[in-house]
Amino acid sequence: MSGKKSTTVEVRLPTRLGYEKVAMNAASTVAKLMGFPEDRVDDLRTAVAEACINAIEHGNRLNEKLSVGVVLSAGADELEVKVIDDGTGISKQPAKPDIDRKMHGEEDPRGMGMFLIQALVDEAEWVAGTDGKSSYVRLVIKLDKEA
Repeated sequence: MSGKKSTTVEVRLPTRLGYEKVAMNAASTVAKLMGFPEDRVDDLRTAVAEACINAIEHGNRLNEKLSVGVVLSAGADELEVKVIDDGTGISKQPAKPDIDRKMHGEEDPRGMGMFLIQALVDEAEWVAGTDGKSSYVRLVIKLDKEA
C-alpha cells in the first residue's frame, strides 16, 4: 500500500443466509471505485459471497445472536477483505478437492467453497482466533496497473 493512505469500509451482517449479498455489493462498489476491471470485480463478489456463507454456516453455525464482520481495506494497488466470525476457525489450509470424485458421488459435493475462494483471489488466508473465537478469512485482490 504505497503512497496513498488506505480507505476502510466496515459492514456488520446478521447471521442469516442472503445477507452475504450486502457484503458482495460493498466489495464490488469499493473494487469498482479502485478501478478493477469487471471480470476481477465478479471474481471478488463470488469469493466474498463464499467467505460470508462459510462464516454464517460454519463459523457462527447459523446462530442469529452472532454477526459476521466484513472489513474492506482499499490500498493504492490492492483490496484486502476480512470476513470475521465467532467460530474457532479451521485447523489447516484447505486441500484441493477431487472434482471427479465429487462429480461421481464418491465425495460430498459440498466443500469446494474454500478452493473456489483461493482460485478467485490473489491471496487467501484462514486465521483461527486466538481466543477460541473471532476467526477470519483474509482475501487480497491486486490491481494490475498495466491491464
